[in-house]
Amino acid sequence: RADVLDKALMRPGRFDRQITIPLPDIKGREAILKIHAKKVQIAPDVDLKTIAKATPGFSGAELANVVNEAALLAARENRKMVTMREIEEATDKIIMGSAVKNRVMKEEERRLTAYHEAGHAILALNCKNSDPIHKATIIQRGRALGYVARLPEDDKVSKTKAEILDDIVIAMGGRIAEEMIFGLEKVTTGASQDIKAITQYAKHMVVSWGFSDKIGLIYRTENLKSDDGYGFEATSDETLKMIDEEIKK
Repeated sequence: RADVLDKALMRPGRFDRQITIPLPDIKGREAILKIHAKKVQIAPDVDLKTIAKATPGFSGAELANVVNEAALLAARENRKMVTMREIEEATDKIIMGSAVKNRVMKEEERRLTAYHEAGHAILALNCKNSDPIHKATIIQRGRALGYVARLPEDDKVSKTKAEILDDIVIAMGGRIAEEMIFGLEKVTTGASQDIKAITQYAKHMVVSWGFSDKIGLIYRTENLKSDDGYGFEATSDETLKMIDEEIKK
């Protein structure tokens, strides 16, 4: 590891060759899961390929943690084998946090959460550029009252404009469902993370990815020193206004 070697050892002719080992892709994750799965009793219903799809960006250590956590969950329930249920629960726990089981949800809040998540799911089913839905749940994890998980068929390095637009559409499904079922006065703050995500997507489309005809193929560096929201270095007020309009559009 280069970070723990003395700099004198890094001079040309010594340890000067560096090998970068990236995080595993979907095939690599499946192979790593198979290795760790050999250490525990795995039920026939366990599909490690599905878990590999659900864990993009996971390192080998994190994948080992998924199997170990699943084994602990199975042991707590006195199961002799680790089933798909424990594997999925372990994956959700590592990604989203532990399920909040001791919090009492009012029936109205539960109903609203169900419609919110159904809104995401219905749009995901109808957007042809969306990844397939894996599960929809209203079990609270961390700050999320529920979520809809979509699993890509393969790891993606880049996304098309059509895919990003569909992601924006799907993200707004929860808020739209709340408005349709409960009315504008009864909408909640539940869509705050969705709105934050789509604003970031829209901003990148305009100033980073060249998806705006008005702004063109120009990459603009965000000025992080700006206190009120965001600004861009060496950008006129007129262009900033245009960027705002394009993001909103």
